[in-house]
Amino acid sequence: MSRRTDLRFRATTAFQRRLNPLLRRLPLQTVLETTGRVSGLPRQTPVGGRREGGSFWLVSEFGERSQYVRNIKADPRVRVRIRGRWHEGTARLLPQDDPVARLRKLPRVNGLGVRALGTNLLTVRVDLDT
Repeated sequence: MSRRTDLRFRATTAFQRRLNPLLRRLPLQTVLETTGRVSGLPRQTPVGGRREGGSFWLVSEFGERSQYVRNIKADPRVRVRIRGRWHEGTARLLPQDDPVARLRKLPRVNGLGVRALGTNLLTVRVDLDT
C-alpha cells in the first residue's frame, strides 16, 4: 500500500471514530451491526446504501481493511437499521461486482463520500430475512 493511501486511510478512520458514535444515534441513520470477530460484542457502523427488494446494498470505501468487513468475514450474520427499523440478514462480500457502477445506484451523498475517501472499494450485499 502506498504511503498516500495509508495516510488517507488513517485520516479517514480517525475522523470516522469521532463522527460515527454521533451518527449511529440518529434515529433515521442507516446502521450496520456486525458481531466483533474478537470480542463477540455487537459493533454498529453508520453506513450509506439502499434497500432493493429483499437486499440491502452498500459499498465499503476501504474494502477488506474495513473493520465491519473483517467482522462479516468472521460471521456474516448481521442486522441493518433502515429508516429506524432493524432487519436481520446475511452479508455477502461481492468482489466481482463493479463498486463504482454500484455507487451510481446508491444515494448520491454516500457515493460522493465513498468515492472521495475510498481507496479499495468493495460491494457488500445483505440478504434480509424480512
